[in-house]
Amino acid sequence: MLLEHLGYEVVIPKHRESGRAYISKGLLKKARKIAIENVSGLKDIVTKETPLVGIEPSAILTFRDEYVDLVTDDLRQDARKLGENALLFEEFIVREIEKGHITSEFFTSEPKKVKFHGHCHQKAIASQTPTVRMLSLPRNYEVEVIPSGCCGMAGSFGYEKEHYTVSMKIGELVLFPAIRGKNPDELIAAPGTSCRHQIKDGTGEIALHPIDILYQALR
Repeated sequence: MLLEHLGYEVVIPKHRESGRAYISKGLLKKARKIAIENVSGLKDIVTKETPLVGIEPSAILTFRDEYVDLVTDDLRQDARKLGENALLFEEFIVREIEKGHITSEFFTSEPKKVKFHGHCHQKAIASQTPTVRMLSLPRNYEVEVIPSGCCGMAGSFGYEKEHYTVSMKIGELVLFPAIRGKNPDELIAAPGTSCRHQIKDGTGEIALHPIDILYQALR
């Protein structure tokens, strides 16, 4: 695992799923139950020194955004604190770069170009900047942000049969042409699971999570 190779101890605490899928379908009672369980179980574990780090933007950002409104009043302050220490993987990596704990010396110096498609949830609530900075950590990696909007999946929207045609049309606006125009040796980065599925279905190309790209770049 990348973090372990970089010298970090990784602990997977007992927890439920984020509840993002229930929220996206309006099933807020079920999402509320999950939020309460997660905040109750993680509030004494997650701190600034031991953050909760996630790899799926929409899932980890649920801890930061919706949980404060979903939990009961007695857990609201705990949910707020948990959200402050819930980080995207790339946010954690950039924080450690700024502390001087992670440098380009850990990674290859061979040149590589990366086309990056950002996740909608990340664009709306956080930022793509940490991802670009993380992918630029290997000294000669060049990152190009694809100026795409939604890939067309929009959570579970594109998985549903009746939305397939619309989903593909959205992908064809910017994302798919940009990927078809890439050079054979260029990599495609996409942190969203559904985004990677959409790219594979729409272009036949394999997109990688930014973590995979950084892991492959280790010396």
